[in-house]
Amino acid sequence: MRRYLSLLRSEAAACFILGALAVVGYAPLYLYPVTILALAGLFRLWERSPTARDAAWLGYAFGLGLFGAGVSWIYISLHDFGEMPALLAALATTAFCAFIALLPALAGWMARKLIPSPTKNAGLFAVAAAIAWVLTEWVRGWIFTGFPWLAVGYSQVPGSPLAGFAPVFGIYGVSLAAALFAALLAAWHHQPMRRHIVLGLFMLWMAGAGLKQVTWNTPQGEPVSVSLLQGNIAQDLKWRDEETRHTLEVYLTLVRQSHARLIVLPETALPLLRDRMPMDYLAALAGHAKNNGGDILIGVAEGAATLQGRRYYNSMVSAGSAPTQSYSKSHLVPFGEFIPFKPLLGWIYTTLLHIPLSDLSPGAATQQPLAVAGQQVAVNICYEDAFGEEIIRQLPAATLLVNASNDAWYGNSLAAHQHLQMSQARALETGRSVLRATNTGATAIITPDGEVLAQAPHFARTSLDGQAQGYSGMTPYVRWGNWPVIGLILLAFGLLWARKKK
Repeated sequence: MRRYLSLLRSEAAACFILGALAVVGYAPLYLYPVTILALAGLFRLWERSPTARDAAWLGYAFGLGLFGAGVSWIYISLHDFGEMPALLAALATTAFCAFIALLPALAGWMARKLIPSPTKNAGLFAVAAAIAWVLTEWVRGWIFTGFPWLAVGYSQVPGSPLAGFAPVFGIYGVSLAAALFAALLAAWHHQPMRRHIVLGLFMLWMAGAGLKQVTWNTPQGEPVSVSLLQGNIAQDLKWRDEETRHTLEVYLTLVRQSHARLIVLPETALPLLRDRMPMDYLAALAGHAKNNGGDILIGVAEGAATLQGRRYYNSMVSAGSAPTQSYSKSHLVPFGEFIPFKPLLGWIYTTLLHIPLSDLSPGAATQQPLAVAGQQVAVNICYEDAFGEEIIRQLPAATLLVNASNDAWYGNSLAAHQHLQMSQARALETGRSVLRATNTGATAIITPDGEVLAQAPHFARTSLDGQAQGYSGMTPYVRWGNWPVIGLILLAFGLLWARKKK
């Protein structure tokens, strides 16, 4: 027993290290083979584990390493800017990582339950491990409003041939291809299978590379000139009354320096409610955009009176040549923008956290693109572009995607880089250019093939000026969403379960 426990501890430590190493495959390094190799190591240890329970522990250790290294920036938002005491912020971040690590644990348990004798059924176990992994990723993407961060598919965007699956099956399709690739590598030690393994690896690689050559869209009109404004307003100063005038002056100056037809400000760039904004200020922004022959998108909070009382929204509002339009964020961040279980947990905000705009209302789930600057612009705000299945609600009508964000909440961490990579995935899935306007970075222009055409330096006050091409057309993912890949996974899961029952 002592030897068994010692071995389990050493393998769990190895899985923790593999999970942490997997983060290297994501932005900003984009070393996508590392994530596949780390996952292959986990699958190999799952195969060797004596029981499903042991596999679950190894999956849990991998998850702790992956999320501990990959999303530890949550601590920064809680402590540095949310003013939560350091110890409590560290405990909250650890508890969050420990909770979401349960899903990789569930994947290991399921894979071993589906194939109790993996060494005798190596090929089937490879399939079971891959589908269990992606199934739990998908669950993580919607349970408790969802946290799809660090899905394995993102590590392959945009450089890996496997990213070619994104326009067809979305990011979970890329995850499935990557997980199958990893599972086949993990089965390499089965010599009788090597010919089939090589064939499987070759087919996955070539299929992804081939799909990358397919054109899913058609240019719509001429490219539009754009200015993406990055105010670089310190998060700890942004909402102070004495800084309001300075912030307004910063953005007015940046706007007046732009000659672009489409100007985009970051999320909540202006630290006042829209109806409390000086009328001459809004008129100045709108007038300049109109003089440029186009429009400006302004990140600002809005208030509205309802039968239930006054509600507040995180919005992007247009002004300029076109009639004024607005988009209100529909997928809010729990604990950041709304209070879940408010009667039970509301005390957290009055005693431990001091986050402005933490009790917002969601906008409508389905909203129309904004007709501005000669384009149909599908706006999404910050965290929303982590959810591909929600972005496609405005397609195929939209010709251009705009993401307005404020990742200053996470300081100089991996968060902004990882967020940029998610926007790159949305470009691939939809066949649309993506414009990102952020407070401190990553402000960028992204082409429909997921490549960053231009990017502003992080933590600099600047305007990223360039051209963006609008597109029409419909990728298979825009048409069908996640359901083809999830349906395929559930079918495979059912077949393996039925085989087990025989």
